[in-house]
Formats: sequence, C-alpha cells, structure tokens
Amino acid sequence: MASRAHRNVTRAVHRHRHLSRQGLLERAFTFAFRGLVYAQIWEDPEVDMEALAITPDCHVVTIASGGCNVLSYLTADPAKITAVDLNTAHIALNRLKLAAARTLPDHEAFHRFFARADCRENVAAYRMFVAPHLDDATRRYWEGRDFIGRRRIGGFARGIYKHGLLGRFIGAAHLLARLHGVNPRRMLDARSREEQRAIFETELAPVFDSAFMRWLTSQPASLFGLGIPPAQYEALAGDERMDSVLKARLEKLACDFDLKDNYFAVQAFGRGYAGGEGPLPPYLQAANHQAVVERAERVDVRHVNFTDFLASQDEGSADRYILLDAQDWMDDAQLNALWAQITRTARPGARVLFRTAGEPSILPGRVDDAILSRWDYRAAESIDYTARDRSAIYGGVHLYVLKGA
Repeated sequence: MASRAHRNVTRAVHRHRHLSRQGLLERAFTFAFRGLVYAQIWEDPEVDMEALAITPDCHVVTIASGGCNVLSYLTADPAKITAVDLNTAHIALNRLKLAAARTLPDHEAFHRFFARADCRENVAAYRMFVAPHLDDATRRYWEGRDFIGRRRIGGFARGIYKHGLLGRFIGAAHLLARLHGVNPRRMLDARSREEQRAIFETELAPVFDSAFMRWLTSQPASLFGLGIPPAQYEALAGDERMDSVLKARLEKLACDFDLKDNYFAVQAFGRGYAGGEGPLPPYLQAANHQAVVERAERVDVRHVNFTDFLASQDEGSADRYILLDAQDWMDDAQLNALWAQITRTARPGARVLFRTAGEPSILPGRVDDAILSRWDYRAAESIDYTARDRSAIYGGVHLYVLKGA
C-alpha cells in the first residue's frame, strides 16, 4: 500500500526527465514527502466550515493531511467524513487522533496529548488507552522508529509540532532569523495589533532584505518544508521575487489577525500551541470535546488517491469536497479526471473548496468547459474567505457550488 501511494505522489509531482534540474528537484521533493509532513494542517477550518455550509445530511470528502480539520469538521455535525491521503504518516496521525478522541478518559488527557504534545504522560496514556484500539498498521507506525532510532510516539513527549517536514522547516526559519539577530518568538510578546505590526516591521521584515535571504528563497528546494513541490513554487512566485511573496504572506500572518485568536501565528512564531494555553483549533477546544468524541466514528480514513476514491463511489454520493492545495500539483489530465469524478458523485447543492498558491483559480482554461460550466464560482465570497483565512500562506481560497441547487 505504501509503495502504491508513493507511486501516486510520484505521478502527481514528476513532470520532467530524471536528470534535468526540474526533474531532480521533483524527485527530491517526493523523497522528502514520504515521511510526516504536517503535524498540524495549515488551512483555517473556521473559514472552511463557513464556506462549506455543512448540514447534518452531508457526506464530506477531504484530503486528510494532519487531521486537525477532519476532526474540526465534526463540530459542524456532518453525517459522514471520508478523509483520504497518499501519505502513510498522515493516515497514521489521523487514525491516532480519532482513536485518542474515542479512548482517552477526558478532555484534559486529550488536550495534554495534542495541545501540549510534549509530556511523558502522553506516551503512558497512549500505551494504556489508545494503542489497544489501533489497527495494526497504525500501531506499527507509531511504535516504529524514526531515522535516528527513536520511537515515533515519543514525539508527543518531545513536542510533536517541532517534528515533521513543516515543524523542521519552522525550526530552520527560527534558526535563520536568529543568525540575523532576530527572535521570532518576540511576536508573541505583542499585546495589540499595533504592537504586532511594530515588531514585524522593525525586526522580522528586514530579514527578507538580506542578499542571502533573496538567494535562499530563490531556490525551490528551500520551500519543500512547506510541502510545496517545484510546480507549486512557480505558481506561488508568479511574476514576483519569492522573498517578496514570502514577506507579504508572513506580514499577513503576523499583522492581519489578533494573535490571541490565531493559532497558526502562535505555531509559526512559538513552535507549538503555547503550552496549550493559547488559541486552539476547534477540535481541541473544551466546548467541542464531547461532540468530537461522539462523532469520531463518522470518519473513515482511507489510504487512497482522491480521484480513485471518488471513482469507486456511486453517482450522487457526496456533498462537500475539500481539496486543500492538491490541485496545484496536478497537470491538466489529472485536473479533468478529478473534476469529472467530483461532478459525477456530487449531489444537488454540492460545494467544492480548495486553495491555491497564487491568487486566481487555476481551473478556467484547464478543466473542460463541459464540466466546469456545471459549477458556479463564487468569486466575491472566495475573495472574502481568502482575506479571512488566518493561516495566511495561500494566495487564494476558492469556492465552487454545483449549479441548479
């Protein structure tokens, strides 16, 4: 299964000859993507749930990623969620979170496990409560060893959000900033939006003006830690220098939202959820705990390609589709195959939500008009969702609604 999933990632990313510069970058990315990439998903679930307008009869189909949004969608009370992913580590993380919700004794234990995620008690709780209820593959993953020989479940005793490709990328960014005499954690000292902007402009923004930073960010491999393959790097840069694009996205993260409400910024600048005392995603909030526990059985986690999963389903069998930024990886044939299956399986009123590295929707001119003309692009709403997406890294959040609803 892992081998087949890796071949699917390879098909999605590899577009150039092995020994060309782009081909080597693509193969380096797929190698990096084989392990845990996102311990925390980097899309705003509150924006998602508003855009998706989930109702109690909805079948939601989403890319799983780190699982935060999958569990958060449960607070909207859908009938069913199918979470699919090609990454074996993400599958194991989603199944661990769901099993922990069902088996840990209370919200305090669940909060300690995933909001603090740095306590030895978490490993003991795993062994006592969670492990006996895991499937064999998931248990083998968490009790297996990482590349330096430590058991993976130990990450929840050491700070899981410092692990994975994204966690290490954020750690490297902190180190780079410190080499420039700046500590990104200073952002968390701000007590107002005005103080946030002052710290950003006087301390963080000048880091992007260095010649080394301009050179580093011009290398596509420098953004592999964000889960950005070479093709998406090009879309993210557009006609601008990458250092300017990243500076603008970081400015939005640092300045456009109050840090007391933005756990993405707390993760970026503090490398965790502030010991569990800061803002949290919906699934970790105490008020939502009982709903998550009671509805966890509604989630079906599948180790499969999104298009392949839909191809195995009946017509008119799904209502909400969340593609994250996966389409940025796809060529035209893959996009058309995906949207053909979305359209075939969509019930009346179906909604599709996705993000793009660049600002515009990537579908016009690429997806066959016979398919795309059946969908209404909600342009004004998409602009609003983009502005309010606290994760801040994406250029566009896009909503399509099946016509005739």
